[in-house]
Amino acid sequence: MTTLPYPDLAPLPHDSGVGVLNKASLLLSVLEDGPASLSRIVVVSGLTRPTAHRLAQALERLRLVTRDSRGRFQLGPRLGEMAVVVHGDRMLALAGTVLADLRDRTGGGARLHRRCDGGQLCVAGAEVSAAEKDAVAVGTAFTLRSGAVAQVLLAWEDPEVLYAGVARARFTAATLTQVRRRGWAQSLGIWDTDVVTLAAPVRGPGGRVVAALSLSGPASVLTREPAREFGGAVIDAALRLGEASGG
Repeated sequence: MTTLPYPDLAPLPHDSGVGVLNKASLLLSVLEDGPASLSRIVVVSGLTRPTAHRLAQALERLRLVTRDSRGRFQLGPRLGEMAVVVHGDRMLALAGTVLADLRDRTGGGARLHRRCDGGQLCVAGAEVSAAEKDAVAVGTAFTLRSGAVAQVLLAWEDPEVLYAGVARARFTAATLTQVRRRGWAQSLGIWDTDVVTLAAPVRGPGGRVVAALSLSGPASVLTREPAREFGGAVIDAALRLGEASGG
């Protein structure tokens, strides 16, 4: 088994009995602390540079590893997707309480959305009233072409997925850059000219965005700039759900 060059960096068990899996586990453990260059992976893991490079590229093809804007390796989207499957029930079990609390604090409808088959799916919700014009039934699917939720679900995707989504959307890559910088998105007039929506990312293991939490309602209730008054409440609710998912 590979010995780490720094004795104070106590490794997790990486002895599966299969050498290549042990090395892949070592590489992924380095990325658990955040994005890392190939040089850092080599230093921390003790892997040779050719081995680390070969494994990183193979894991990238499997979407277990990806790269950030600086070319550093980081944990990939497939890990987050698998974590959603494992932890999804726990997050959904908490979603009812979190969304109801957000609705009661703000007076708007609160919902949880996930990516599904190239679109978005409402998987949980707490409506002010089923009769409201912006009410959304659990199980309702939408495209990713417009609105705050679509922007949040696309903003932190890998570049190729992001740009493919933008090509079909009513917003631009520049809009998603702003979403990443602010940490939230808001939109007006998706269901009705007077309905506003504020959305924030729900992060799972490795910081991957696994869902979007949204707050929607009439501008007369949430104002036309809902982030000013309700942004903190929406982000806090998203953090609570992220913790439940293992994020």
